Amino acid sequence: MNTPPTREIHQVLTPEIIQMLVLIAEKGSFAAAARELNLVPSALTYRVRQVEDALDVLLFDRKSRHAALTPAGKELIDEGRQLLNSVEQIAHRVKRIATGWEPLLTISADTIVSRKVLFELCEKFFALSVPTQLRIREEVLDGTWETLIAGHADLAIGVSSTLQSPDIVSLPLNKISFVFVVSPGHPLANVPEPLPEQLIAQYQSVAVADSARYARRISYGIQAMQKVFTVPNLQAKVLAHRMGLGCGFLPYSHAKPYLESGELMMKNVAACPREEHSNYAWRKPAHGRAIGKGLQWWLTELESEETRQALMGND
Repeated sequence: MNTPPTREIHQVLTPEIIQMLVLIAEKGSFAAAARELNLVPSALTYRVRQVEDALDVLLFDRKSRHAALTPAGKELIDEGRQLLNSVEQIAHRVKRIATGWEPLLTISADTIVSRKVLFELCEKFFALSVPTQLRIREEVLDGTWETLIAGHADLAIGVSSTLQSPDIVSLPLNKISFVFVVSPGHPLANVPEPLPEQLIAQYQSVAVADSARYARRISYGIQAMQKVFTVPNLQAKVLAHRMGLGCGFLPYSHAKPYLESGELMMKNVAACPREEHSNYAWRKPAHGRAIGKGLQWWLTELESEETRQALMGND
């Protein structure tokens, strides 16, 4: 292969072609990608060869039965994803400047946040008939912070700690009271109270996994050397406690229905009662820019104490 002029590379390696290459890599098959693009596989193969000829490299290993990337292909896909993301962000900023409404508003909601109340707010937002689309991300503990810090979310609801940063505004959401619970059939159900920590440590605890990818992951209410059953969200943790798969703390608002029905029992523990403060946070706009109209609407809703309390209630 001879290296073609730069102009030819620019003509061949367009955002549409990069999207096509990313799709092939994600599907792991030329045929599967062709079906999604409504193309015949031969047309897809031809376009890939055009790119390979323009770059004078092989992007996919032809010896593999699947669409296996070569090292050069992997580098192109990694860089291409970043390029596509940059193009999308530019388009979003341009649209936001033109209308004041964000094309997309991403809300990172901790697993403790009531989905029913959150979706009621979404319903109210949709009734405005504005161009902003909503994306809800479920996160846990420091993962909720991390999405905001990394720029993957515009608003974080239910963050469990206060981050000191000049770029982030954080306000109180509500206070959360936790209770120690077991199922009626659990060995600790009939033990005299208060339960000592040494005794609790002998039984398996149920914990929700911190969704932080890079920050130090945290957990609460777990004793040293205690066995832990880790689940993905608070709803799964409630179910695990009801099934007797472990002991541990739950927000009182989420435990209350099952305490009343007898599916769970509250036990006093020797440690101090557990209480935490939850917050909501957002990034300050860059110098000279105003907060988007979509984010401002949510911040106005969150000024209501009734709304903030409801968001911390049970589904």
